[in-house]
Amino acid sequence: MATNPPKGDGHRNGAVRDRSQAYNPQNDRWTKRDDDTGRFMDQKSDSAPFKGVRKENPPKK
Repeated sequence: MATNPPKGDGHRNGAVRDRSQAYNPQNDRWTKRDDDTGRFMDQKSDSAPFKGVRKENPPKK
């Protein structure tokens, strides 16, 4: 796949693989999860989702 200049400008080409994110309504934050182990990796300090990371489907009650 070809990429267009400028190179090294800090932006990502494509989505982040092997990771997903879930929304926690109790604290209004997005949490990143590793797909291989299922462990939580990181949590956003604001209420915006992570860029380029797939969103998990929320559980239905």
